[in-house]
Amino acid sequence: MQKFSTDQQQPSRRAMGIEEFCGQYGLGRTRVYQEIKMGRLSARKVGRRTLITIDDAEDWLRRLPVVKTNPVPTLDRDYHDGENRG
Repeated sequence: MQKFSTDQQQPSRRAMGIEEFCGQYGLGRTRVYQEIKMGRLSARKVGRRTLITIDDAEDWLRRLPVVKTNPVPTLDRDYHDGENRG
């Protein structure tokens, strides 16, 4: 086990468990395991524990489809004000 002196920074975490992933990305456990089973999210096993690396989590997020929206037409106020006169 490596010991760190108080003037050294601890290395940042490189992986998280399923519960932490769920909390970070707003998903339920069932959905996360579905993503893993479908091959869209990579995971690693350490004994019985399932880990997701930070890199794999970010890759998964980047590959999600972007929601496309239709622009909402803006109303021309002067045009509509003129219709009501008269």
